[in-house]
Amino acid sequence: MATIIGGLAVSHTPTIGFAVDHNKQQESAWAPIFDGFAPMQQWLAEKKPDVLLYVFNDHVTSFFFDYYSAFALGIDDSYAVADEGGGPRDLPPVAGHAALSQHIGASLMADEFDMAFFQDKPLDHGLFSPLSALLPWQDGGWPTRVVPLQVGVLQFPIPSARRCYKLGQALRRAIESFPEDLKVAVVATGGVSHQVHGERCGFNNPEWDAQFVDMLVNDPQRLTDITLAEYATLGGLEGAEVIMWLIMRGALSANVEKLHEAYYLPSMTGISTLILENRAREAPVDVQQRQRDKINQQLAGVEKLPGTYPFTHARSLKALRINRFLHRLIQPDWRARFLQQQQALFDQAALSDEEQRMLRELDWRAMIHYGVSFFLLEKLGAVVGSSNLHIYAAMRGETLEEFQKTRNQQVLYSVAGKDA
Repeated sequence: MATIIGGLAVSHTPTIGFAVDHNKQQESAWAPIFDGFAPMQQWLAEKKPDVLLYVFNDHVTSFFFDYYSAFALGIDDSYAVADEGGGPRDLPPVAGHAALSQHIGASLMADEFDMAFFQDKPLDHGLFSPLSALLPWQDGGWPTRVVPLQVGVLQFPIPSARRCYKLGQALRRAIESFPEDLKVAVVATGGVSHQVHGERCGFNNPEWDAQFVDMLVNDPQRLTDITLAEYATLGGLEGAEVIMWLIMRGALSANVEKLHEAYYLPSMTGISTLILENRAREAPVDVQQRQRDKINQQLAGVEKLPGTYPFTHARSLKALRINRFLHRLIQPDWRARFLQQQQALFDQAALSDEEQRMLRELDWRAMIHYGVSFFLLEKLGAVVGSSNLHIYAAMRGETLEEFQKTRNQQVLYSVAGKDA
């Protein structure tokens, strides 16, 4: 079974990544930052976690306000470095653990957290700034994998402190019920006190920072009684992102051992580091199997339905490339190139030979089996002149005429618009 070995908390200011990239770790203004990181580096080197459940927020880089989620879980097997305006940092992608991500996602949904999920998104300094100071990456990539959890804290309303703490408790059930033997560390980033906008820009409160960390260790439940406005008053509006630390704390046992704490305020943001080691005990009953049963309850029996293929995270990840290719058919220029320069478009999208064959032959049933969403197939049908009814018939292995005989009305339709 997967085991949570402890939790780390760290600020994610771009200051950290800037110092790493410009080799400033030994300079007097920057050295205290990395003195605080040293015990965390040592702990990670000794414990060698297989996976970091990494809680962070994006800074309007990969997640924009046209669709903004409270909690978004990465379910990919790799995460690249995002370009935040001046080109991406010179860091390798970090590997994900897709199976654990998908299990966590299913468990959180079973526990009634309405999650969003993302794939194929680069991640910004919220993740990579502290990660580049915590782990070696220069020789062959990162030594562990990540499951990233992005929390939407920039556009109000945002999750409350209590909701974050409850999410952490649900994460514990999710991680510990994963059947593979893994050592998991939960990393929370963000904060501590700072404000980066308006006339209050530059606000800090070291006294509150120290009190918050003490309560996080010893009385986290009390922190859930504080409102977001009170967090903003105490630590600055952007400093209220410390509620993400409560996700980490909720994922740990009630009793923890604090192994390290450090604090430094160089400029705009208080930079705090913290190591908490889990002191959990095994329950006398199999609560992990109980959680797995809860996860599987809603889809139990669907495997007995012939010709039925739920569009799961695993199928979505497997077929992401061809699904994205088909999704781009909503763009007029992509449609035109598909009809006129098909092979060039296949090559540009790096489609596999099998994916190209299915598209070229309009093998509707094979694409469903492969993991293509039907609602992308109907877009393809609109472009090539196949009605939805033609696609339905082909999936059943029937001619259009045979299929129409099973319908009350013999009509044809598709999602094609004025360009059809």
